[in-house]
Amino acid sequence: MNIPSREQLARSRVLVVGDAMLDRYWHGAVDRISPEAPVPVVKVTREEERIGAAANVAYNVVTLGARASFLGMVGDDEAGRQLERLLKETGIATHLKRDPGLRTTVKLRVIGRQQQLLRMDFENEPDHEVLAAQGETFEELAPAHQAVLFSDYGKGGLTHITAMIESARAHGKAVLVDPKGSDYSRYRGATVITPNRAELQQVVGSWLGEDELTRKAQSLRESLSLSSLLVTRSEEGMTLFDAEGALHVKAQAREVFDVTGAGDTVIATMAAMVAAGLSVREALPIANKAGGIVVGKFGTATVSYEELFG
Repeated sequence: MNIPSREQLARSRVLVVGDAMLDRYWHGAVDRISPEAPVPVVKVTREEERIGAAANVAYNVVTLGARASFLGMVGDDEAGRQLERLLKETGIATHLKRDPGLRTTVKLRVIGRQQQLLRMDFENEPDHEVLAAQGETFEELAPAHQAVLFSDYGKGGLTHITAMIESARAHGKAVLVDPKGSDYSRYRGATVITPNRAELQQVVGSWLGEDELTRKAQSLRESLSLSSLLVTRSEEGMTLFDAEGALHVKAQAREVFDVTGAGDTVIATMAAMVAAGLSVREALPIANKAGGIVVGKFGTATVSYEELFG
């Protein structure tokens, strides 16, 4: 395994663009059922806030020891200000566009006895003028980074992704995309996209056996002019499809506690390694190992250099 030094990673810069989100957790004790309805009563004893969605991808990059810039949109509200504060505390170069009409996306999870009982989502779509301003800032930031990572959560923050990919490629940057939805034409020309098994099925349909998967994946990769297509397959590991063929790595055997944010860790690790000078093929086993570590942690989590290479 080709392992980059801490110094290599410290010089590596990744620009993360995507849907910002604040993850809120309300932890509590569950001792009784409500007399009003057949639901548990949670006596909240602790509140926790974490960086979520695309912002969590940037957090994963800096935790590994690389440098990350984050470009995204928030509302002019309490959640947006809290998210900005958390981002800056982690050492991420933060470039947030504020849309007064936007409600900062918040996922509120109610946890009782280490089990998620309920999730509530607060969100709406961003304004087009603010999206245009985001595109201008992207043009200023992209040249100073070795890799650009787009984390698409389908919240509207990447409406102009096609133009940004073209711009990044024109600057000679590696472009990594964590996709969403069934229209992958918007990711045309990227270096690598990283759908999971279910996401790929949504686009190419199901497959019977590895040969059919390879045929469908390579056909999609070629039609979109992608250098690589990485399919994350949970307990089956990961398979990379590129011009050389298919390269498979097995899942790291460990107890799975929580898969939340595992895809964030995989693509963030891949981006940090590529920014440090590794090829996508060289970065694959490292990203696979990082994903295996993070599923053993609760909630949106990260992996350190020591955990990965220590």
